[in-house]
Amino acid sequence: MISLSNLKPARGSKHRKKIVGRGVGSGHGRSSTRGCKGQKARSGDGSKKIGFEGGQMPIFRRIPKRGFKNRFRKEYEIVNVGKLDKFDAGTEITPVFLKKVGFVSKTKFVKILGDDELTKSLRVYADAFSRSAFSKIETVGGKAEIVKWTENKKSENINVKKLY
Repeated sequence: MISLSNLKPARGSKHRKKIVGRGVGSGHGRSSTRGCKGQKARSGDGSKKIGFEGGQMPIFRRIPKRGFKNRFRKEYEIVNVGKLDKFDAGTEITPVFLKKVGFVSKTKFVKILGDDELTKSLRVYADAFSRSAFSKIETVGGKAEIVKWTENKKSENINVKKLY
């Protein structure tokens, strides 16, 4: 019967441990199976940094680089006016409210665009508005204002400015 105490590895799968640094007679003598001189024969120098091509100019440095990506850009989350039409008339819509409802994932910067139609008057506070969105909100009798909102201060209306 087979049990854990009498298990043996498969035939040919067991290797003798490599013993280095015990002289030429051990079979691993002289260079300790590292071959002759060179980078891989040295201690600690076997690994190279990513992209290293043996002293040749790496491909990342050979290819031309173009363009510029601004690290400090503002990335707006977009909400169309048609989506806001789902709310009741007179509702106050802020970046915090839009996040709670699930229209935006972050409340960093929210921009309202003028796609679709709006039939209810709403009070909308956002970081930016398109001209068409602003005019659609105002023509229905609503109110659109730019608001500077910060997540660490949970107040929803800070430095409200009139647009256009």
